[in-house]
Amino acid sequence: MGFLDPTLCVPLVKIHPDVRAFALVPSPSLRHFPRMTGPRYTKLAESLPATVPFVGPEAQERAMGHPFAARIGANENIFGPSPKAIEAMQKAAGDIWMYGDPESFDLRHALAAHHDIAPENLVVGEGIDALLGYLVRLLICNDDAVVTSEGAYPTFNYHVAGFGGTLHKVPYRDDAEDLAALLTKASEVDAKLVYFANPDNPMGSWCAGEDIVAQLDNIPDGCLLLLDEAYVELAPDGTAPVIDINDPRVIRMRTFSKAYGMAGARVGYAIGETQNIRAFEKIRNHFGMNRAAQAGALAALQDASWLSETCSKVEASRQHITEVAAKHGLIALPSATNFVAIDCGKDGTYAKAILDGLVARGIFARMPFVAPQNRCIRVSCAPEAEITLLDKALGDALEDLA
Repeated sequence: MGFLDPTLCVPLVKIHPDVRAFALVPSPSLRHFPRMTGPRYTKLAESLPATVPFVGPEAQERAMGHPFAARIGANENIFGPSPKAIEAMQKAAGDIWMYGDPESFDLRHALAAHHDIAPENLVVGEGIDALLGYLVRLLICNDDAVVTSEGAYPTFNYHVAGFGGTLHKVPYRDDAEDLAALLTKASEVDAKLVYFANPDNPMGSWCAGEDIVAQLDNIPDGCLLLLDEAYVELAPDGTAPVIDINDPRVIRMRTFSKAYGMAGARVGYAIGETQNIRAFEKIRNHFGMNRAAQAGALAALQDASWLSETCSKVEASRQHITEVAAKHGLIALPSATNFVAIDCGKDGTYAKAILDGLVARGIFARMPFVAPQNRCIRVSCAPEAEITLLDKALGDALEDLA
């Protein structure tokens, strides 16, 4: 049979209904397919809402019809990556026709040397978000119990729901995650996984590493403590706990998205006991790591002076934000991250009104989701020009609410 004129396809199917493959544009009467009623989704997938943990600033810009004047809401490092990282990614762009190294060999070995551990104790992945998904997939299904803090990082909750786990949440204590209470709840519900971020998002709070070490023996049998250390390079000395890399009760995750300024490259890594790390090989996307991103992360890791300079800029910006908040009668909470939570002094409704006022004036910011932390708004550290825009917009927003 020769090629068919596409304009004849619909009439042909009407004449010969078994020749369905030739119907490029089926007529309305043929849009019901009795042999196919739709994909057979799992019961779990059918039970889940179609949600996005964070609505991106781009979506808000499209809705507004114009860009933000200051993008200081997504915990991005606005000071940017090392110029050496940019150069490395630019050079790698010429080889982008090749898949990235599925073992991330060079980056993984450099990170292992950086942390004085064996390469077998480390796995690289597409940001902490992807690694969280892999870890949950390895451990959680069929109503398995998972413990986290009420109002903590929602992407972790998203993965737990996606694999059928049951979340048990513990309130913050004094605007900080309460590890002792999390582990107590884990014992009560026979949890397989506990999530604890240090420093914390969305509040910016942190605890000393030695306080985490003091709680390790309270981890229940058969439970894994996940330490999300995305912001630890920006925190005071002593924030990172000293834990034996071969302790099978703990797995730690870090990223190049925050202090290293490479959020768009999606590079994260997990470190832990060898068998825990090896388990990722069963389910991870082995070709998920972008080739240019690997090169950029390796160059960023080797540029210690840029990291130190960035940390100094973040510290200065935290102070600037604190001064802006105080100028307008608000209180900036202490932070060990590249963002600051600003206590607006009332409730979530009032904080949301301030946030709406900022957004209306071109300032992209966010706020915690859960009371009482939702009395705050959260802004990213940034160069002086962006914080000056925040200062003006915040004053105008508050004046509108007076």
